[in-house]
Amino acid sequence: MMAAGERTIHRKAKDYRWEGVEELPYKEDDRALFKSITRQVLFCDPELQSELRYFEMAAGGFSSLERHQHMHAVLILRGRGHCLVGDEVRPVETRDLVTVPAMTWHQFRATRGEPLGFLCMVNAARDKPQLPSAEDLAKLKADATIAAFLRNEPT
Repeated sequence: MMAAGERTIHRKAKDYRWEGVEELPYKEDDRALFKSITRQVLFCDPELQSELRYFEMAAGGFSSLERHQHMHAVLILRGRGHCLVGDEVRPVETRDLVTVPAMTWHQFRATRGEPLGFLCMVNAARDKPQLPSAEDLAKLKADATIAAFLRNEPT
């Protein structure tokens, strides 16, 4: 339920930033597992048990390679890039909808030359991301396409 005084409408100011919504760092982590990405929490309601967030990465940026016990629904709003979901690397562009099943490795990367922005719907109460072990990475990198994606080579 929304607290008193919360906005029911957030108007987009410019450049995919919403008025009255704080732009936050993607994560607090010093290990450099991601690059050039920010987030805005646009909606969170415990009654609905969901949260809608907007992520944006600069050209060449990427999210962390991770998996969770919850699923994601990701709608690309801006730009182009690639995503790894499970054992597939796919191009993504504006208006594509990507479903990330629970416990599935995933990562998003912005195409060089333009930012990639997307809405992400998740559970409001969610588990912490699991990072791949050396064994998990070796299994992923056994696929040449995934290995090239993880090295950030053009696909």
